[in-house]
Amino acid sequence: MARTRHFQQRMSHRGISLEMVELVRQFGERDQDKIVLGRKSLRELIAAMQRLERTAKEAMDKGGCVVVEDGDSLITTYRLDSYDRRKSRSPKRRQI
Repeated sequence: MARTRHFQQRMSHRGISLEMVELVRQFGERDQDKIVLGRKSLRELIAAMQRLERTAKEAMDKGGCVVVEDGDSLITTYRLDSYDRRKSRSPKRRQI
């Protein structure tokens, strides 16, 4: 989105980074022509991010996770390192 010179000057004068602007645009609430991200919403966002970090660390401890889906149905899930297709192949039989 285009940024006016006025916008860039206000950002600079007020110590607001482009990352903060993007945060507000992504998680803020629209109020007519404004997007607002207040303290309460920021606290909730930080708490949600902490929960997400905790869940990501749990998944990391498992070596990653896989979810198999088909359309709107969740079929199965497993640890990323729990299944090795090469190990599960049956040995080739010798023909006599």
